[in-house]
Amino acid sequence: MKITRIETIPIQIPIEPTRATRGARGSHLTSPFLLVRIHTDEGLTGLGEVSCTPGWSGEDQVTAAHIIARYIAPRLIGENPTEVERLTATMRTAVANNPFTKSGLEIALWDLLGKSVGLPVYRLLGGPVRDFVPTKYSVSGLAPERAAEIAAWAVAQGFRTMKVKVGIEPEEDIARVRAVREAVGPDVRLGVDANGGWSARTAIRTIRRLEEFNIYFAEQPVPDLDVAWLSDVRAHVSVPVMADESVYTLQDAMAVVRAGAADVLSVYIGKGGGIGPARKVAAVAEAAGLTCTIGSNLELGIANAAMIHLAMATPGIGAEEFPCDILSPFFYEDDVLAEPLPITGGSARPTERPGLGVALDEEKVAHYRVG
Repeated sequence: MKITRIETIPIQIPIEPTRATRGARGSHLTSPFLLVRIHTDEGLTGLGEVSCTPGWSGEDQVTAAHIIARYIAPRLIGENPTEVERLTATMRTAVANNPFTKSGLEIALWDLLGKSVGLPVYRLLGGPVRDFVPTKYSVSGLAPERAAEIAAWAVAQGFRTMKVKVGIEPEEDIARVRAVREAVGPDVRLGVDANGGWSARTAIRTIRRLEEFNIYFAEQPVPDLDVAWLSDVRAHVSVPVMADESVYTLQDAMAVVRAGAADVLSVYIGKGGGIGPARKVAAVAEAAGLTCTIGSNLELGIANAAMIHLAMATPGIGAEEFPCDILSPFFYEDDVLAEPLPITGGSARPTERPGLGVALDEEKVAHYRVG
């Protein structure tokens, strides 16, 4: 089997306005994506998805499509798409950085590999290590009363773990977490996510105050500019510290481990360049006696499917203790999949169809396509 063509389709699907995310890095009001289709000479097609939110990834629909067409596609066309590891290395040397763009293509290669042998991706990765993937909800950094309403709604959807966006202003952050805790009661597990919005001093002081509300982790309390800042916070608070923006690459994961800077790593398929690189980050954490969760950039259905397969088959992802952020269906007004994924409040499951197990609704793709 040979790759004959790589197709890219820019789309944008509205976020449900009442649940748009606000955090220390700003508001997430729109989500532009680039769908990827890898065509082959045997008629099989692999699906991928690039998250194109520049404030997070530094990539957008124009840059992603250009890099694929100009630099990566010429290196992949004519190659066997089932040689995922080799082609991942090829993409790494074709152009520097741009991990989300490369991730979209790598996901599509896994989809093709699964379809070629008639197996779902999680079975290609070694088979299940859990029956389903536990998930959590992310409560936006809104006014305390509104955050409390959203948290109560999430509990009604079935979520028993959630995190609250903080890192915006300490007193407001504390009031928001207090309101959410009062709304969800004592039995819902609650973490906080600062998205790097605090200084080390503010993070230590604020996390200590938030412990009153029985938080059980603090995600990326400080900016990702210096891993020592993360280490300082971890040394002075009693709750587990989670590294997110500080971990993009395998080398980032090693640096966090060496610095003793985190208890948990938040891995993304997009940040590292695909399913394979994300598994390597999880292996580093596992070897160091740490654990991982899966973070979210509010992906659509194709990438959500990839995240589910990754979590289903990766022992280094401790989803039972730190549930994953596979929650996009609760944020978007629609998706482009022909059938919705089995994602409910608190759990996500893969399908048993080959590859990623998803197909596109072509009418919806046409409807949400942008210029």
